[in-house]
Amino acid sequence: MFFRHEKQHVPTFEERLNALSQHGFTASRESNGHAKVIRKECGAQVQDLGDGKVGLGKAGVLVGGEIATLIHGGYQMFLRAPSGKEVPALASHLTALHAFDEDLREGLGITSLYNLSLGTTFDSHLYDRVEDRDDGPHPHPWEK
Repeated sequence: MFFRHEKQHVPTFEERLNALSQHGFTASRESNGHAKVIRKECGAQVQDLGDGKVGLGKAGVLVGGEIATLIHGGYQMFLRAPSGKEVPALASHLTALHAFDEDLREGLGITSLYNLSLGTTFDSHLYDRVEDRDDGPHPHPWEK
């Protein structure tokens, strides 16, 4: 009774998308609970998970209207679009991408994790030069 706590308001997906405009983002709704969020040269996919939760896709740089994600090539980083187009990643791209990701997480009210804020994370590393490493079990040298 006198220690009553008021229920905390959990913002809806629409409220979160509308709040992004204060941070300079433009959100365009797409089908089935997805939205594409863009600011300057960067973009990301945002998904409505229900119950006020938001799923954040991989942020990337816009290349030809598509969101290109970072690929580490060992000697250089590249931006790869879903269509397969690759562009070398510049330092200006990386700086803009870091700022975009941090501001997007803050605007959506998502917790910013320490390991993600340390630097760029990659889904794909293309610098492994060991041929056929992932093709399954290989015979040992003594089993010829």
